[in-house]
Amino acid sequence: MRLDLPFIARNDKFVTMLDPNQCRIRQQRLLTVMQQKSLDAVVIGAPHHVYYFSGHLASWMHRSAFALFADGQSTLVSANHPVANQAVDQALSYEANVNATMPSDQTRICARGIVQTLTGRKINRLAMDTSAVSFQVAHQLKLTPQTIDDELFQMRRVKDVDELVLMQRANECTRVMYERAREIVRPGVSEIEVFTELQATAVKTADEPLTALLGNDFGCSPTGGGLRHEHKAKVGALYILDLGPAYRGYFADNCRTISIDRQPTDVQLRHWQALVDCLAMVQRMARPGVRCVEIYNAVDEFLRQEVGGGMVHHLGHGVGLEAHEYPHLNPRWDDVLIEGEVFTAEPGLYGTELKYGMRLENNYLVKKDGVENLTPYPLELA
Repeated sequence: MRLDLPFIARNDKFVTMLDPNQCRIRQQRLLTVMQQKSLDAVVIGAPHHVYYFSGHLASWMHRSAFALFADGQSTLVSANHPVANQAVDQALSYEANVNATMPSDQTRICARGIVQTLTGRKINRLAMDTSAVSFQVAHQLKLTPQTIDDELFQMRRVKDVDELVLMQRANECTRVMYERAREIVRPGVSEIEVFTELQATAVKTADEPLTALLGNDFGCSPTGGGLRHEHKAKVGALYILDLGPAYRGYFADNCRTISIDRQPTDVQLRHWQALVDCLAMVQRMARPGVRCVEIYNAVDEFLRQEVGGGMVHHLGHGVGLEAHEYPHLNPRWDDVLIEGEVFTAEPGLYGTELKYGMRLENNYLVKKDGVENLTPYPLELA
């Protein structure tokens, strides 16, 4: 199976950010939840939630807010200028740059617009997400609203076509980053050099700055990890690269492991093959209705039988507007896969005999009859 979504040109308004028509559809889904809970309004202040429903992704320096009412009308409050798009009925703004200075109380000022809108309506039952802006709304109204976080997180599990297009672009960044990594990873290369090169590669591929700090693992350490100053790659060791660029608000998250001297040992190759087999197992098992813990347990048991040691961390997680979302391929949760969500699978093995560990990670789209690998890039160590 292949996701047949073309890359969209930069001047095509469909991916200015998210598609306003799809945002309206998501608002209709939220209205259904509101009807079930007999809510008069929902207020949202977390940037990723606001973006999801309105199509407006605020700068990291600014705050925004979104409100949806039981009659289907929506309001967006943004920094400096009202946002002109087709996804909201009322666009308000607040002054976020006062004579080129950003006020420290942006959150409170942003909340005022929502408060003014709410006070002009008859609102008896109100729900909010857990965010700084929503807290300010509740504080100014002197009320304790219901929370709606769980419903929002569950809604975001199923990815719409406009979301998948942006995620495809983020994944394309990782493909090019791995190609560059195979060119530069060698004995003596520093972690800072690798990070810098891959950051530049991601920005060039996206043709614009990323919307979050480039993640995830760039360290030549037992499990990957963050950067260490002056630490350099060593002969015979493995370099785990777990890459998570964010394109227009949507994350990629996948991993490859590279033999630093391109001469993997027989032990390393045997463990690598076990991880490749784990990914194949995930692809065979995963489909709507399957419990994630069943997939985790199957992979864990396979590794115990194959190499004598099982999983030491989660097997994977959902990805989208955040690096970790539902579903959780983790024995501490009992999530069930649903059609339309995107998840990662990242089996890993670590130990001194491997110098010092390896992890492989793909992204999968859950479809009606199975899953599609969204990251069919080379997995080889060398």
